[in-house]
Amino acid sequence: MSVRLYVGNLSFDATAEDLREIFGQTGQVEDSVIVTRPGGGRPRGFGFVTMADEAAGQEAIRQLDGQALAGRQLVVNVAKERQNSDSEGGE
Repeated sequence: MSVRLYVGNLSFDATAEDLREIFGQTGQVEDSVIVTRPGGGRPRGFGFVTMADEAAGQEAIRQLDGQALAGRQLVVNVAKERQNSDSEGGE
């Protein structure tokens, strides 16, 4: 089963392809994305990588969390599910 990883403290110059290449060294990458601001498309400094299986995800965390990329120390962990701000689920 695939696992989605949060990747924080990214350089604003980092690309999804950079993430795919770096994380691909630890296991099979299914998807990578850099989160951007609405409208302007400016990167927000974080992204997500989906690894093919949990073992590859744990290996990526072990190897890459705290490692330097473009002068910044990466934060890598299992992504948390987004929580709806309205606890009742209504609009």
